Amino acid sequence: MFYLCSMSKVNVPKRGRGAQSADVPQRFGLAARVCDGDWRDAMEALDGPPVKLRTTVTEEHPKTILTFNQSPDIGFDRSINPYRGCEHGCVYCFARPTHAYHDLSPGLDFETTLFAKPNAPQLLRETLARPKYIPRPIAMGTNTDPYQPIEKRYEITRQILELCLETRHPVTVTTKSDRVLRDIDLLSELAEHRLVVVSISVTSLDPILSGKLEPRAASPGKRLSALEKLAAAGIPVHCSISPVIPAITDEFLEAIVAHAAQMGVTNCGWIPLRLPHEVAPLFREWLDVHYPDRARKVMSIVRSIRQGRDNDPDFFSRFKPRGVWADLFRNRFRVACKRAGIENKQFVLETVAFRSPRSDGQLSLL
Repeated sequence: MFYLCSMSKVNVPKRGRGAQSADVPQRFGLAARVCDGDWRDAMEALDGPPVKLRTTVTEEHPKTILTFNQSPDIGFDRSINPYRGCEHGCVYCFARPTHAYHDLSPGLDFETTLFAKPNAPQLLRETLARPKYIPRPIAMGTNTDPYQPIEKRYEITRQILELCLETRHPVTVTTKSDRVLRDIDLLSELAEHRLVVVSISVTSLDPILSGKLEPRAASPGKRLSALEKLAAAGIPVHCSISPVIPAITDEFLEAIVAHAAQMGVTNCGWIPLRLPHEVAPLFREWLDVHYPDRARKVMSIVRSIRQGRDNDPDFFSRFKPRGVWADLFRNRFRVACKRAGIENKQFVLETVAFRSPRSDGQLSLL
């Protein structure tokens, strides 16, 4: 699919969206998309008033729902993604390249062309009912946000949590949305059985900056408030300062740790910016639009901690940048945690209480 559109407006911020275009190199030799959507988007790029990009949701029905991995540098071996694509529109999202597999743009398509999996809870029930299934924590939110806006309509994440509670199956949740508070009743019960940890990402404390980076995610204040309410309810919570973007968000590192501690959070972590595949040119374009004065500096630091590359895909080192700047961020975080009294003790979830469900939805009496 190819649209002949001018990119003359690339330096004009696209309001409400993280990606500024879809004009990024494709890994699979597909025709490049200069503009997403239909002819009206093409006309906008040429001239005329801005046209609001529409979000569409397509229901899909996969045959499996658990994704297993053997990565040696992450703490889970299975995950569930109820949705593909994410309306939060975080420009730095490392999941964006997955849209390229479907001939869709990792740019604007990723945040406007979404997919929901309404049969996910039933598929999970069938998987957990298998005689040889061995329970280990299921990670949710590792690719796209399980509490993005369309969760209000579909409630797929809530249904999965209900099943986890029913079967006493451990689960972890990562989100940027205070919508997680809607399910605080389920999360509280799961916490009573040591079956859940909730992680909320806080990138900055500046709502204007967050509006540029993560245009449809909850504001920083709402995320911190959600952490406080979850912690007060006895739910294990983790504050993830991610990503740390040099010369853009790193100034908030110490303040986020301090605020999290005030909210009752006892566990924090930080993740440096990652720019895999098409994310790198999308982020460079974002810098040119929003921070042209420091774009070169930002990318210079990024490359310095990634061994001269935009991204380091290698196991272990991808989460542990190297160099002077990386050491500086690491030491700043360590000192901030010490000052705030955050010990970062590891959460341990329970697996021995798991009880296999019946595939028809009824629990066995034996």
